[in-house]
Amino acid sequence: MLFYEIINDHPAEDPALICQDKMLTYGEVREEVTLWAAHLQSSGVCKGDKVGLFSKNCNEFVIAYLAIIKAGGVVVPFNFQLAAPEVAYIVQDAGMRVMVTRQKLELDAALQECGCGPLKQLDFENLRQPVDRGYEDIAMDDNDNCTIIYTSGTTGHPKGAMLSHRNLVANAKDFTQRVLMYSSDKTLCVLPMYHCFAWTVSVACPLLHGCCIVVQENYTLAEALRLIQRYEITQFAGVPTMIQMFEKGADSGQLASVRFFISGGASLPQKLAKDFKKKFGKPVQEGYGLSEASPVCTVNPAEKIKVGSIGPQLPNVRVEIRDEDDRRVASGTVGELCVRGDNVMLGYLNRPEETAAALRGGWLHTGDLAYQDEEGYIFIVDRLKDMIITGGENVYPREVEEALYHHPAVQENAVVGVPDKLRGQAVCAYLVLKEGAAATKPQLRRFLMERLASYKVPKYFFFCEQLPKNGTGKVMKTALRENAIEDLVNRQN
Repeated sequence: MLFYEIINDHPAEDPALICQDKMLTYGEVREEVTLWAAHLQSSGVCKGDKVGLFSKNCNEFVIAYLAIIKAGGVVVPFNFQLAAPEVAYIVQDAGMRVMVTRQKLELDAALQECGCGPLKQLDFENLRQPVDRGYEDIAMDDNDNCTIIYTSGTTGHPKGAMLSHRNLVANAKDFTQRVLMYSSDKTLCVLPMYHCFAWTVSVACPLLHGCCIVVQENYTLAEALRLIQRYEITQFAGVPTMIQMFEKGADSGQLASVRFFISGGASLPQKLAKDFKKKFGKPVQEGYGLSEASPVCTVNPAEKIKVGSIGPQLPNVRVEIRDEDDRRVASGTVGELCVRGDNVMLGYLNRPEETAAALRGGWLHTGDLAYQDEEGYIFIVDRLKDMIITGGENVYPREVEEALYHHPAVQENAVVGVPDKLRGQAVCAYLVLKEGAAATKPQLRRFLMERLASYKVPKYFFFCEQLPKNGTGKVMKTALRENAIEDLVNRQN
């Protein structure tokens, strides 16, 4: 099955998408997807062309995503929080010539600085208009690349994980063997659709089964509760921050219609999971995934949840814990979590060496340390990399550090993650200033806001005379994390 075909077999009159109380049926969605695909083809999009998609959540995001693929293009969804230089880097890396946007973006200066060629922007209004030519069917294979998800790399530059039709369809089918969905279900999509977790769990899975998706453009607790009650939502997927907001700000009657709650994107605190179950009488099913795996690899089954675990592997997905020599380890032994299955990416765009390293031996090496119990449930222990997860968004310290080095007052810096009750982790920067130079925390924050997405900007800044280093001159980030926690405690006292 090609990915855009997941909408084809449902009754035309059934509701498919609702946003800002405007409803589209499956029949209307199919018509719009075909019209927009014809527009894209008339604009020069050919098979394999990379086409950007830049928008907040809305019905049109779904239509554009499917239309780009149906036109033969490869859709590249953008995090709408990215600054212009970050967008330009992805445009250049993907060789992109066309971008679909909600409204035109001011990118000319950033694109020129990045050495990009012309970028044609098509907004939603362009694509709604009648088109002279009809849609031309494109020969495609389910192993063809249909989307590229950019995920931060260890160098600080994002890298594009190439996913095929088979990857996306297989993951949607496998997830819904564990978490059952029916055409009568209604899903509330609150997570940003550019995020692979949101796209698969809150869009692809419901569309595959003919469900209705209620789209929330900007998440607020009050609006989420209004939509849940108005449309009698039965499915909810979110990050732990959202689960925490429900636990603190909702009553059981407001969530009575919801059959299941899925949590991903960051570790779910065990106390929160227990408090939620106690208050609402419903468990939170925690899962695990990564963009390179389309993304879901594991999820707790509703009938047997182990708090603190990410659950057992999905049907048709193999998960093994392996040692440094790529040998499977015994139950209870910590090793690297590795994944195999039809959900695993084709590779990284333009990065053959990184692809070979990630997919060595036929397994996707996730970079996460975990162990598996005797019943197959998996528990994440730590991360091999220094990635920070804040509010469900991935932040790589190196990227923030590189941005800070552009500040004229900064001599050295190091970025670490510290525990944060609301967002899971917070970004914390330690800085050594140049002799005679000065910088304030507000100045640094404003400086970074012009260069990075807001969620990447440190919440905390600490100034120091030197960074702790080992004998080889490498910054000891473990010591920095400990220092940061101590400094924050002292600040509160």
